[in-house]
Amino acid sequence: MTDAASRHRPGRVRQTAFADASNPVKSGAGGPFGVIRAGDETKPMLRFLTAGESHGPELVATVEGVPAGFDIDLAAINADLARRQKGYGRGGRMLIEKDEVRPVSGIRFGKSLGSPITFIIENRDFKNWVKKMSADPADRGAAEVVTRARPGHADLAGVLKYNLEDIRDVLERASARETTARVAIGGLAKQILLPFGIDVLGYVASIGATEARTNPELSVAELRQITEASQVRVADPDAESKIIAEIDACKKTGDTLGGIVEVVATGLPVGLGSHVQWDRKLDGRLAFALLSLQAAKGVELGLGFTAGRIRGSELHDEIGYDAAGHRFTRHSNNSGGTEGGMSTGEPLRVRVAFKPLSTLMRPLRSVDIRSKAEAVGAIERSDVCAIPAAAVIAESVVAFELAAAFLEKFGGDSLIEITRNFKGFLEQVRNY
Repeated sequence: MTDAASRHRPGRVRQTAFADASNPVKSGAGGPFGVIRAGDETKPMLRFLTAGESHGPELVATVEGVPAGFDIDLAAINADLARRQKGYGRGGRMLIEKDEVRPVSGIRFGKSLGSPITFIIENRDFKNWVKKMSADPADRGAAEVVTRARPGHADLAGVLKYNLEDIRDVLERASARETTARVAIGGLAKQILLPFGIDVLGYVASIGATEARTNPELSVAELRQITEASQVRVADPDAESKIIAEIDACKKTGDTLGGIVEVVATGLPVGLGSHVQWDRKLDGRLAFALLSLQAAKGVELGLGFTAGRIRGSELHDEIGYDAAGHRFTRHSNNSGGTEGGMSTGEPLRVRVAFKPLSTLMRPLRSVDIRSKAEAVGAIERSDVCAIPAAAVIAESVVAFELAAAFLEKFGGDSLIEITRNFKGFLEQVRNY
């Protein structure tokens, strides 16, 4: 669950206990007043929690707020999990795991019930870590303590924050293995968006210094077909060969590579998100969610940082009107599909930059947290480049935020109710 889960958004119910006017402690002069009690904080319509460690027995994903009546295709969610495991430059663990969800709540006969949906994803590698990741204190001696912090990872900040002596107590949960659960959640979110014609796709824009050229005229379906066939999830064969060569070079030298992924979403109605409060802005929520991903260091929508280097006359998307279609149009989409914190109805385009992975086979200088002596960072089994997987992960995160914003706008307790609300709004916009 993101930090935004505890902030007010439309669709949340604020529970307020009114003070007894006869009680001077709880009542002010002139009558009773509202009191917010512990446990009465506001809640979002759609939220999630993940749990589990990288080498623990399993990962858990719980999603609350999915309305009743949606078709839940487990095979489609598992297909997304398989997409996350692919990509040139992935490490040996991808040969061990075969990630699949096991639903344990909230689904009956392929339909959502309106109650929390919970998935469990088995960590097959746990069989090699039973003693080292045991909850039993008797097994403590079976685990080798990790004391050499890796530059760039959560290792040092984590042990200092939580006053821990073993870096493994931090790295297990800080690991990007957690994103397996987030991809499952994103797969579920995409099935909330599907009946309303909203499509979300993540692909690679660049890896290392090599930028992939993507034809802007491609439809999402065409882009999906091309990028999914690529070993590094790009739509540029020339860039693909250069990227593979660079990954191979990094593998030989014990180095790692980062990159930039782009997520595009089409079919969005105008008006998701809101301008009225800072934490309701759609672009802000997307940036928050994407930057919560492991190794994410920057987010931009549309032209992003380029917008700070050009004039307004070059940047802003001019407005037109299609009288036959009864709709407002844009002559460009430099904003990336949002204005004033709201969706414009144009395709959403957001990019996120991921740094190179922190585990290097030729580790950087560090310090042993126990002896304080100079050392090199610990080596954990890792990838050379995980950017093709990061595209799937970013796609999943964006899908969840869009589904949350969609339900806030058109929310109801069932698919039928939401569909009625959605169609009514589209008619309202058409007749504006």
